[in-house]
Amino acid sequence: MPTPALTVLEEDRHWWFMSRTRAILKYLDREMAGANGTPRLVLDIGAGAGNMAHHLSHYGQVIGLDYNARPLPIAKARALITSQGSGDELPFPDDTFDLITLLDTVEHIPNELGVFAEAYRVLKPGGKLMVTVPAFMWLWSYNDVINEHQRRYTIPELSQKLGLAGFRVKQASYNNFFVFPLIAGMRLLRPDAPELDSPHLTADEDVYQVEMEPTPEPVNSLLHIVGWVEAELLDRFVLPVGSSVICVAEK
Repeated sequence: MPTPALTVLEEDRHWWFMSRTRAILKYLDREMAGANGTPRLVLDIGAGAGNMAHHLSHYGQVIGLDYNARPLPIAKARALITSQGSGDELPFPDDTFDLITLLDTVEHIPNELGVFAEAYRVLKPGGKLMVTVPAFMWLWSYNDVINEHQRRYTIPELSQKLGLAGFRVKQASYNNFFVFPLIAGMRLLRPDAPELDSPHLTADEDVYQVEMEPTPEPVNSLLHIVGWVEAELLDRFVLPVGSSVICVAEK
């Protein structure tokens, strides 16, 4: 049965967030099936304000971790168990979690191999790692700058680095396939950044996450439909190109 939306946050109304969420749930519904009610633990590295916790809670009790302290009060107000820490020095024992998520997180961290090694350490044998990352260095733009990204990925590159940590890649595809020409065109033809808030660029404590560029109606609703269609395709095919990579690996 498809994973239901347990609640709706403002981020869920934006086509990009919801399209990514649908793709993630398609992969996880398949990979996390068959636990027969056994209690499971989920670690969301880079959880921020807990924007994904209500979706990930379908797969077990969610614990959040983020290096940035600013969004943690928001996450706690949303009833997420969360703490401040670094992805390459996880404060958890070996073989603790059934599922770990790195959702547009590892591209921020200089020591990416350390993050993958730590995820491998704290996953139970047979546990799953879900990773989403931005794709293709030639798409580097203002969006990477305001997010303080270190890199973008291809599927072979991400798979190779996960393999070095001991993971076996089970599923991997590009995502945002249908909107890829639009995104690529905007990145190449509009290199300057729009005025968007970013916690990396301001000392304002109220700015706890990078502001998403707004999409007006009816375009936002149309792109929601496009994202739904793409998620259905991801359930059956590997998409050959896109602005993001989505991957599930197993310990």
